[in-house]
Amino acid sequence: MEPGFEDSLSETARIARDLIRIDTSNRGGGDAEPERPAADYVAAYLSELGLEPTIIESAPGRASVITRIEGREPELPALVLHGHLDVVPADPANWSVDPFAGVIKDGMLWGRGAVDMKDMDAMMLTSVAEILRSGDRPRRTIILTFFADEEAGGGLGSQFLVENHPELFAGAGTAISEVGGYSIDVSGERAYLIQTGEKALDWIRIRARGTAAHGSRLWPDNAVTRIAEAVVALGRKQWPVGLTNTTRELIAALAEILGEDPQEVSPTELIMSLGSGGGFIQASLQTTTNPTVLQAGYKHNVIPDTAEALIDVRALPGEQELVRSQLQEIVGDDIEIEYLTSGIGFEVPFEGEAIDAMKAVLEKHDPGAKVLPYLLSGGTDNKWLSMLGITGYGFVPLRLPKDLDFPGMFHGVDERVPLDALDFGHRVLVDLLRTY
Repeated sequence: MEPGFEDSLSETARIARDLIRIDTSNRGGGDAEPERPAADYVAAYLSELGLEPTIIESAPGRASVITRIEGREPELPALVLHGHLDVVPADPANWSVDPFAGVIKDGMLWGRGAVDMKDMDAMMLTSVAEILRSGDRPRRTIILTFFADEEAGGGLGSQFLVENHPELFAGAGTAISEVGGYSIDVSGERAYLIQTGEKALDWIRIRARGTAAHGSRLWPDNAVTRIAEAVVALGRKQWPVGLTNTTRELIAALAEILGEDPQEVSPTELIMSLGSGGGFIQASLQTTTNPTVLQAGYKHNVIPDTAEALIDVRALPGEQELVRSQLQEIVGDDIEIEYLTSGIGFEVPFEGEAIDAMKAVLEKHDPGAKVLPYLLSGGTDNKWLSMLGITGYGFVPLRLPKDLDFPGMFHGVDERVPLDALDFGHRVLVDLLRTY
């Protein structure tokens, strides 16, 4: 890197780099590097803009930041513009760079959080800063929020604030955050995906019980065998494809762009024609039950009396209770099911003032690009804000090179984002906040 190169970085890139260098790894279950140092960084930046940020800790060090920016038309419903400060862990042994060094190379910012979602945190900060420094105001009041604990379901972040401090979001009608707004390549045409819904979340623990014994015995009452059979049953379960309003609209749009007849080509085939982007969207077509952690035993020659597994269950919107009712049948009556974290699924129409505003700013900055709706297979803090009647969208506007597997960066190795995409997103957000 040439001397002084980092001094030429945009303010958005510098802030994203600084936030990546603050390790806020969230391992779940309350085990995390605290968000407080990142919250202090954000609060200091906001204070320099003349704002009055509030830091709220749900537990020692587990900090969220919130501030309210009065709009030019305060009679309009307020917008919650939100991000999260925590990230999933990263094993440096698997990365080509230090995941918490905020490395700049090959025209990209590398590090844990470069995509999920310290890039958007930085874009939010500098977009607000540009508007305020110019002496202007956003069109509507902005409730600017940086949550803790999103990567563990939001219990110590968005859920805590919604349940204990709902007054902070008074007057809000819409919310914008991850995961959407980025571009994909559709048969040579650039298209932007706006997230208009997300699947329901159930993180469950399944437990098998047996009788402890010596490892040399013939022993049918083996908890490990039982949990293994249950894990295979859930992991191999092929849930049926089910189209929601969002995925129907996406499929129809893709078929038109690709010149395909949706009656002759399956939804899965159309989605997978998107290449690397298709793999991320494919899971929005059906429920998934993925085993993620196994725990059992303590010694090679001891058959344990209990064995456990963690399962990540994501049901389509409106099907959460149906899926729950089938889980016991799949694993068998002798397996215990414990619900650890749950969140609702939702979807909203791909229409209205917010959607029109997002389409308009994308058209302004990337004329001719398509804008499509999609259903997120994962989850965001929007699910908790929806409990307050706030309509949430995923919109992190990034214009990306078509050969970059951007969806693969979420929770992946060598997470990175192009510097020019950060600056594109900053410009789009500035215009959105001024016009929506």
